[in-house]
Amino acid sequence: MEETERLLPKEENMENKKSTTYELVLTALFAAIIGAMAFTPLGYIPLVVINATTIHIPVILGSLFLGPKKGGLLGGVFGLTSFLRSTFVPSSLSAFVFSPVIAVSTINPTGVGATLAVVLKSLFIAFVPRILIGVVPYFVYVGIKKAITSNRKITVGSIINLVISFIIGFGVYAFINKRFENFNYNGKIAIGVVVGFVTFALVEYLFMTKDAKALGFISAGIAGAMTNTLLVMGGIFVLYKEPYSKAVGVAADALLTMIGGVISFNGVIEAVVAAIIVYLVGAVLAKIHPMGAITKGNE
Repeated sequence: MEETERLLPKEENMENKKSTTYELVLTALFAAIIGAMAFTPLGYIPLVVINATTIHIPVILGSLFLGPKKGGLLGGVFGLTSFLRSTFVPSSLSAFVFSPVIAVSTINPTGVGATLAVVLKSLFIAFVPRILIGVVPYFVYVGIKKAITSNRKITVGSIINLVISFIIGFGVYAFINKRFENFNYNGKIAIGVVVGFVTFALVEYLFMTKDAKALGFISAGIAGAMTNTLLVMGGIFVLYKEPYSKAVGVAADALLTMIGGVISFNGVIEAVVAAIIVYLVGAVLAKIHPMGAITKGNE
């Protein structure tokens, strides 16, 4: 009995080393994927009228399987790629919002205080939303997991599913509305409603009979994508309203409408893409590597 007790700490130590190695390898892998996606077309999925950003997806998965600290670190890597791309290979006149170097040369602030303010604004937009992509999904997943293990599992799960289905249905409607402007308006709405209904039925089926984690993965994907879109576009409106309006050729008083359009179209489409990929990849990773933060029971 004493010999068995002496072996237990060694076994626990080996398990901890194994877990640490797993986390380091997965962190490095996700960071490499983020870098590869940021500087190649892999980071964007062409959807005819837009390119849906997918670079945030490894950050969301990192948040779920490595926890919010390493998820935030991966978000910082994403922010760094945004800064580097905007500084060295700017693709538009609005690249200054992610690069303090370009921002200073574009805005030409007067005085040290004004220059510092411009630098901090661009650093905030480049890094803070990206870092939070690696934090928010973890807590969304954990919150939903706790909610659906309560006595009100069916009610809570169905309400969350209803919100998810609305977002996905609206995303499909927005895509069709933008891509096929001459298509019958009622037909566009009908397609969005049908997609939303099918999504609700599918997720409800997975949730009730097969994979309760589906609700958490899908919600985390949407939350991560919308965190990025809302904070980046909101930060641009609050911090760079006038310069950004000039850069994109939109009147300052019409900028809020334009940003609302970006959020309701680009943001929702990216959320739908993230929801699908995070669920598909997350479900596989959860089976292959049960040592992930969300599957160890340490939330």
